[in-house]
Order: sequence, then structure tokens, then C-alpha cells
Amino acid sequence: MPSTNVENSVPPEGAAEFIDGPDTQNCDKQAGGWGRAMNDFEYIWYGNKGEDDYPDEACDPYYHKSAQIDRLQVNTSITGDGIINIAGNITAPQFNGVATSAKTISGSFDIPHVKDEKKRIRHVIAEGPEAGIYIRGKIKDKNVIELPEYWDGLVDPETITVTLTQIGYSQDLIVDRIEWGKIIRIRSGSGANINCYYEVWAARHINPMDHSEKLHVVYEGDSPEDYPGNNEYYLVGGWDYDIRETKWRRPEDKINSINLDKGS
Repeated sequence: MPSTNVENSVPPEGAAEFIDGPDTQNCDKQAGGWGRAMNDFEYIWYGNKGEDDYPDEACDPYYHKSAQIDRLQVNTSITGDGIINIAGNITAPQFNGVATSAKTISGSFDIPHVKDEKKRIRHVIAEGPEAGIYIRGKIKDKNVIELPEYWDGLVDPETITVTLTQIGYSQDLIVDRIEWGKIIRIRSGSGANINCYYEVWAARHINPMDHSEKLHVVYEGDSPEDYPGNNEYYLVGGWDYDIRETKWRRPEDKINSINLDKGS
């Protein structure tokens, strides 16, 4: 627990730890970020005195409603209902899901190279004017591609596109028809046995419960808060929440901004 800020004060009986403070009764919060940096990961210290047992003569303690830290190690999991804004890159041995980064134009992730410990791999997440979803694979000696069961109601069947890559020999591959958004039938124009790779893309409904909800790719506004649709459906990257830089600037705009900061 923090001290009472009284010189030569004695810790209460049974206190497990007593941190000596300054010899004044100044209760103003002091700026943080000074002192000796610790490189090892320690657990966040937790107080051992409740409000009723806290000395009346002591300054009220501060608690961490918001926090800043240079490095953070999470041993188990991060749980919450809010949005995590990362002003940099996500590094993980394995990453599942979608990442957005507040200081890059597009989301990215950075992982160790599997076979060379001196190298790393960085990928940038694909971007597009839709909530794209895909499957890919290979078929041989058959002409049917079965779409995932969970696509039914999740994707707009009118947006399904198919790419076929023949393997080994010319097959004149053709998408014959797409049945009910669930089955893709292909055929060979030359009558050859089918042996190919496939890639199928579709646009996912923004709101599967309301198919009228559309993505507004370009809209008027100064920030993502001005988005004309429902922002609850999105995790937004590309906007720096710290600097609040909400517009692209031309080179001359940046120069004028610098001059204004200098008072010229």
C-alpha cells in the first residue's frame, strides 16, 4: 500500500508492504514515465488495503483506469467486448483472425520464419470494397465443387466467382452453372478428364440478419465516426486514434502545418 506521505510514518499492523512516499501532503498526480526501466516481465502490483481500512491521513490512491506500458506480456488471454487498436504490428507464433493496425494503411501481421530462426515473415491483409470470403482446393475426375454449408445465408450468392486452373494438360474448363449458391458444376469443353485447382470468392453479407445493410466504400466525413452505416459491424484500421490525423495531406499541407506550429 502507499505511504501516508508523513515522515517516519509507521506501517499499519499486518501490512504486507509499505511503500515510502514523499514527506509532503501533496495529493496531486505526478507525471509518470520516469525512473528505471524494467526489462523483465512482472505481475501488476495489487493493493492490500480496502477503502474502509485505508488511513484517513493518507492521500487517496490512484487506480489504473487507463494505462501505458512499453511492453506487455499476456500469459493466457485477452478478454473484452471493446476494440483493440494496435499502433504497430502484431507479432505471434500463430495468428487466427483479422488484424488491423492504426499506423499502417492496411492490416498486417508479422511472424517468425518456420525454418530459419534469423528471419521473419510479414504479410499485409488483403483489402477490397467488400467483405470478401473464399475457399480453394483441388478436384480430380469429378465436376462438382461443394460450397460450405455455413455459406448459406452468410454470403450473397449473386456475388460468387470461380477461378479454375487446369493441371497437367489442356481441359478447356468451363463453369457450367451454380446451383442455389451451394454447388458449382464445371465441365471440360474438350471432353477431357477434369483435374484442376479452384478458388471461389463471394461477398459476405455485412449483416446476415438484414441483407439490405451495405458497405459504404466512399463517404463524406472527417473520421470513421461519420460512417453512414452501422459502425458496430467493423473494427477500423488506418485511422490513428492517438494523433487524430483524419485526412490525407498533400505535401504542401504538411509544410504549412509545420510552419504554423513554428509560429510563422
